[in-house]
Amino acid sequence: MGRIYAVGIGPGDPELLTRKAERIIRSVPVICAPTGNADTSSYALSIVEQFIDRTRQEVLVQVFPMRKEQEGLSAFWEKAAAEVAERVRQGKDVAFITIGDPFLYSTFLYLYRIFREKYPEIPVEVVPGISSIGAAAVAAGIPLGMAADRIAILPTTYEDDELRKTFLEFDTVILMKVNRAFDRVYALLKELGLDRKAAFVRRVGSGEEEVVFDLGSLVGEKLDYLSLLIVRKG
Repeated sequence: MGRIYAVGIGPGDPELLTRKAERIIRSVPVICAPTGNADTSSYALSIVEQFIDRTRQEVLVQVFPMRKEQEGLSAFWEKAAAEVAERVRQGKDVAFITIGDPFLYSTFLYLYRIFREKYPEIPVEVVPGISSIGAAAVAAGIPLGMAADRIAILPTTYEDDELRKTFLEFDTVILMKVNRAFDRVYALLKELGLDRKAAFVRRVGSGEEEVVFDLGSLVGEKLDYLSLLIVRKG
């Protein structure tokens, strides 16, 4: 029996892969890459394509729909887990590549639960990766924490009252998946006088990286899914 490697490949720059991540990606016979839609290419795969030899490695692109409502998504996760388990039982090692770190808001976590419950005999090794949070902080020149600073990381799915409480109680707040809720969050930041203490970062580490400090310029715009917002009161 083979094993599953959950490989964090960083936020977008191939040079930010760890040496271990690159070694595994180059050596395993099967690469699994997630995509949000069957009609779109895998962003994770585009980051590591240069390390893959398709003449001897199978590339399996799996669909994981990205939506807030979880109902009906378990069928996609179960199918993906079964495809991976089939190859592992054939004696093949499988690398499931994921943007950032596998244990921080990653697609792999949906499969990890299934592997633990339904395929406990399959060994799983997790290879940490550089998160978009750390890379975005560097790109924006905003330190995430110093001394006794309190840091909060959360998806932008919370209601205004909960977000307001978080902004008031923490020194640094990182909001993930901010694209669809940006206008609402910006209004709240204006209300709290924090709109000038934040940075919007999209596709950090890639050739399309963008850092925006004038948040007002983004109101009403269609924003990238691969984006986050850093708010620091210091």
